[in-house]
Amino acid sequence: MSIADASLPRVVVFGEALTDFVRTGEHSWHSAAGGACWNVARVTGTLGVATGWAGSVSSDFFGHEIVDKSRAARLDMRFLQQVQRPPLIAMVYQPNPPLYFFLGNDAADLAFDEQQLPEGWRDACEIAHFGCISMVRQPLGERLLRIAGELHARGVKISYDPNYRNLMGPDFPVLFERMARLASIIKLSDEDLVQIYPGEAPEAALARVRGFAPAALILYTRGASGILLHATDGIVEQPAFSVTVADTVGAGDACIGGFIGSLLGDPGQPLSHHLRFAAATAAVVCMHPGAYAPARAEVDRLLSH
Repeated sequence: MSIADASLPRVVVFGEALTDFVRTGEHSWHSAAGGACWNVARVTGTLGVATGWAGSVSSDFFGHEIVDKSRAARLDMRFLQQVQRPPLIAMVYQPNPPLYFFLGNDAADLAFDEQQLPEGWRDACEIAHFGCISMVRQPLGERLLRIAGELHARGVKISYDPNYRNLMGPDFPVLFERMARLASIIKLSDEDLVQIYPGEAPEAALARVRGFAPAALILYTRGASGILLHATDGIVEQPAFSVTVADTVGAGDACIGGFIGSLLGDPGQPLSHHLRFAAATAAVVCMHPGAYAPARAEVDRLLSH
C-alpha cells in the first residue's frame, strides 16, 4: 500500500482556465482571467485546502495572468502547464443575461498532458473536480473522462459540475450521465437542469439524476432562492445569504469550491454545516465584481452575522 506524499494536494481540479473579454461599451471590452474549473481551484486553495489546478495555459500575457493569480491562490504550481499555443478566450458580448462565444480551436487548454503531473498525485488526491466546457473540447474531454474513471476506480471522490454552456449540443445528456455515474458530488444549477433536460420539470429531472447517481450528494442551486442538497437520507435546504450583490460571476464555482473546502476542512461536521459554508462562500463572491476567491476569514465573518 502506497503512502501519499503530504506535500501533494488533497484536491485536484481538472478543466479550463481562460480569459473573459466582457463588453463594456459599443467599442470597449474588459479582460479578466477566469474559467469555471480554475475558479473552483482558486476558491478551495484560497480557503486553505491544498489544491492543484491541472490544466494548461498559454505562454503569453493572458497565460501569465492566470499563473500569477494561481500562485496568489496558493495553488500547487506543479500541476499548471504553460505551452506555446494561443489562449482560450470567451467573448462575453452581452453581460446580463450573458451571451458569449469562445475563441480557440487549437488553444492552450487542449495541450494539457496528465503525464507531466507530479509522481504520487493520485495517492494524495481525496477529491477530484471536473466540469464545464473542458469536457466537450476534444481531445481534452475524452482524456478527462478517462482520468475521472481511473480515479473513481481508485476510490477518489469525484466532484462534477456540468456548468452548461452553448458548446454543449443535443448529445450532452449522454456525457452528463456518464460523469454523474462516477460522481460522489454533483453540483447542478436550475439553469443547467433546464438545458440538459429541456421541457422536463425540475423535480422529474432531479429524480432522473438520482436514478443513475443513487449515492451522490446533489447540490441543486437556485440563485436567490437558495440551495437544496439532495442526500441519500433526505433533502437539506439552505437559504441564500442576504448581501449587496455586485454581480453573480463565479458564484456557482464558489458554491462547489466552498462545499469541497468545508468537507475536507471540517470533516466531522454535518451536511447542513457544509451547505451553509458553501452558500456563504458564494455570497461573498457575489459581493465582489468578477470571479473572486475569498479567504476563509471573509466567509467566517459572513457566517458569524
